[in-house]
Amino acid sequence: MPVAQRVLGEGNEFTIRMRWIYAGAIYEDDGATLDDVREAVEKLEETTRTARRVLGGANPLTTGIERSLRRSRAVLAARETPSPGA
Repeated sequence: MPVAQRVLGEGNEFTIRMRWIYAGAIYEDDGATLDDVREAVEKLEETTRTARRVLGGANPLTTGIERSLRRSRAVLAARETPSPGA
């Protein structure tokens, strides 16, 4: 990813899509640690800002990233909430 970001630029659609896929792979991984999920949420927050700035809020890529951000936040909240009796 760093090479793509450097060569293509942060605002390139391919770079944005690659960051989205990378973050999704992290938070959807059942073996991801809590810190991994936090990192995924942070990456999706950054990627959402970039996508909105570059592509606009109505762009299908932007709306897909925003959906992933909501899901990743829900995963993070569920992981951070202690289970009853713990």
